[in-house]
Amino acid sequence: MSGLTKTYLLIAALTAFFGFIGAMIGGQQGMITAFVIAFVMNIFAYWNSDKVVLKIYKAQPLERNDFPRIYKIIETLAANAGMPMPKPYIIDNPQPNAFATGRNPENGAIALTTGIMNILSEEELGGVIAHELAHIKNRDTLIMTVTATIAGAISMLANFAMFFGHSRSGERNGNALVMIMVSILAPVAAMLVQMCISRTREYQADRVGAEISGNPGALAAALQKISGHAKNISNHEAENNPATAHMFIISPLHGRSVDNLFSTHPKTENRIAELMKLSTTPNMRKGTFPEIKKGTFSYR
Repeated sequence: MSGLTKTYLLIAALTAFFGFIGAMIGGQQGMITAFVIAFVMNIFAYWNSDKVVLKIYKAQPLERNDFPRIYKIIETLAANAGMPMPKPYIIDNPQPNAFATGRNPENGAIALTTGIMNILSEEELGGVIAHELAHIKNRDTLIMTVTATIAGAISMLANFAMFFGHSRSGERNGNALVMIMVSILAPVAAMLVQMCISRTREYQADRVGAEISGNPGALAAALQKISGHAKNISNHEAENNPATAHMFIISPLHGRSVDNLFSTHPKTENRIAELMKLSTTPNMRKGTFPEIKKGTFSYR
């Protein structure tokens, strides 16, 4: 089963769960109201999330004259992917990391931290950039917005169940325990599905990114370096805004890095293993961006 198929199945499951919770509560008007509010909130987020998250991390435009090699790599890899070049940004943060944002390929953006520019070679950075291009090309922002809409509606329904659901019938005492359980478990279940979708999209972006760059080994090496450094360097903006953690190529939060239900990212070792399998593919292209230098950029 492909990663995209798994994503659609998880979205379908989340949608079905939403309907199930609404049916349990029995308040059709409350269900519709919750969905409409969540839908409006997430439509706003969809159109403005890129501006908001770039502002949160104090990202500044990366100009061609300042970093011509990075600009050229993004430009060339975007051409390889058959998509418009996203707007490049730089974040003054020592933690090595990167993320992509934007509602579609025509409005995409890629942000790189100064930390990632200091530790990666151009080849490795190209692997990271190709991964982020894959997120934009695959319209992962749209997919995550849809899941966020449904999950938000489920959370609102859970609150509705807690405060109003049991008052619809005369069986207040009999329904109270059920409503409390729904109000607690429904948001948790929705969150778990969201995390599963996020991890599925990471694996897919690794694969597509490797196809764009033609060098799975470069991305694998980059992931190993980033993971090793990131866990020792705090990203205060991310810690203050944990809802944005799923956007990064490696989790910026200092949580326990395991491949479990509560992780927004797959275990790095698992991602590297999958990439190394791809490196043996006979038709994998090599050297798709010119004049690779083995040194780091040494941002100052």
